[in-house]
Amino acid sequence: MKDLTYSAGGVKHAFWFPEFRKEISMLAEGKTTEEIKKLCLEDNLFGASTTARAKMVYLTVTARIMELDKSIYPIFQSADLATQKLINLTAVMAHDRLFFEFVYEVVKEKILIGAEDLSDSDYRIFFRNKQVQDEKVAAWTDQTIHRLTGTYKSYLLEAGITDDGKPARKILRPILDPIFEGWLREHDMRMVINALTGVR
Repeated sequence: MKDLTYSAGGVKHAFWFPEFRKEISMLAEGKTTEEIKKLCLEDNLFGASTTARAKMVYLTVTARIMELDKSIYPIFQSADLATQKLINLTAVMAHDRLFFEFVYEVVKEKILIGAEDLSDSDYRIFFRNKQVQDEKVAAWTDQTIHRLTGTYKSYLLEAGITDDGKPARKILRPILDPIFEGWLREHDMRMVINALTGVR
């Protein structure tokens, strides 16, 4: 994964799977990102509530897609829904270092030891550790941490990695499609495989 700096930008973001799927389909058909941007801003392609929101969704979804080689497009389009969501999750992880580290350090370890649940304390411990390790994260408010926790929960739920149970969410161990797994290996993304399957 790229050595990106930690960001709290995720407090404004969603999983945006329908938008991700639509943009990949358009890119696969030969549309350029500029053409898609114009459709987003002028025709509200993604059905955003405001022009500012439309721009943010476009910029974030496009940045996520650009983290993946375009050879993923045909794989995405022929994959089942579960695999498509895991491809979207992979793009989110590639674009957001802190979220990737949460999946790699917390979710992976839970799967590895056979733990069934992901609890609020798992999030609290993760962010507390990051605040000790990084001055930027240490400066974040409790509200920011709370909102990021909500974002991460939403990502994992929508990707099919957890259910929406309370107080703890059950971990639903993903099964990687062999074609997608092969693509990850070919593109030096073995850490994503390890993160999602609980392998060290």
